[in-house]
Order: sequence, then C-alpha cells, then structure tokens
Amino acid sequence: MRVLRTVVATGACGIAVAGLAACEPAAGGLDSAAVAVTTDRTATATLERLTFDVAWLSCNARVNRGPSPSAATTAPGSATVDCRGETESGQDIILKGTVTEERAGHCVRGDMTARIDRKVVFQATMLGDCSAAPSTTAPGTSGPGATAPPPPTAPAPPAPVVTVTETVTVTAVPAK
Repeated sequence: MRVLRTVVATGACGIAVAGLAACEPAAGGLDSAAVAVTTDRTATATLERLTFDVAWLSCNARVNRGPSPSAATTAPGSATVDCRGETESGQDIILKGTVTEERAGHCVRGDMTARIDRKVVFQATMLGDCSAAPSTTAPGTSGPGATAPPPPTAPAPPAPVVTVTETVTVTAVPAK
C-alpha cells in the first residue's frame, strides 16, 4: 500500500510540476517548480543521510517577484519554500525557509530549517551539490533546468568525475 501511495504522489507531483513549469516565467533566475522539486530531492537526501527514513516529502515554492506586503521578510529574486512530509515511523516532517539560488536540480542555497515532530533536525544554507553548473535556459526552451544543446558539430564534452563533500550542522540529536 505504501508503494502505491508513493507512486500516486510522485505522478501527481510530476503533473503539477510540468504544469507549473510550462506557464510560470522565471523571476530573478528562480522558477517555483524547479525550487520545489530540487528542495524536495535535496532535503530528502539530507534527512536520510541523518538516518531518518522519509516515507514522503512534498515541497511548494513561491517566487518573490518584487515589492509586496511581505517584502520586509523576503527579497525579490528569492523563493519561499514550505515542505511537509512524514517519516516511515509516522513522525511529521516540516521544512521551511527561503531559497536564493537553485542549480540544475542539484542544489538550493538560502536559509532552511527542517523539523521532525517539532524538533529542529537541521538548519542549512545549502542543500545538495552546489558545485554543479547553474541551469540556463535557451530561447524557445522551458522548464526547470532546461539547457541549450551543444552545437551539432561540437563533440560531446567528457563526463566530469566529481567528489562531493557536504557539511551538515545538526543542532539536535535525531530521535529513533
């Protein structure tokens, strides 16, 4: 039953992300769908690395486009993220914060705090592999992380081998 819920949730998220990415222009280099998906992936990986078994996590992002009543707390060109989920043991997961940069589906930078059952399990200014090249969008392409293809005559570049070291500050001991 858990697998079925995961498949249904993943499919629904995929449809929602595709719909959002197709109609939402990026502001300040951020796209809410890309920020939400990347935050979801990188936060899940971080929580699992901290020994929490994540059953599901779903993130929403809202790009802050300019002056508004909430402009005092968020800057233009940033995105507010709100993630909700659950561990395999039924504990509530909440991640909230602000993202100022999203890179190619591999990294988010900003100020984020994750809580499990209201206890802070990590605070981070970066999640994922931020050494990846920033995503770029070519004219006529759309969607998160859409990149311009190399010219037809250019040889494919060799695949780089990257060793990634991530530092995560844990402010509370995870409960098991």
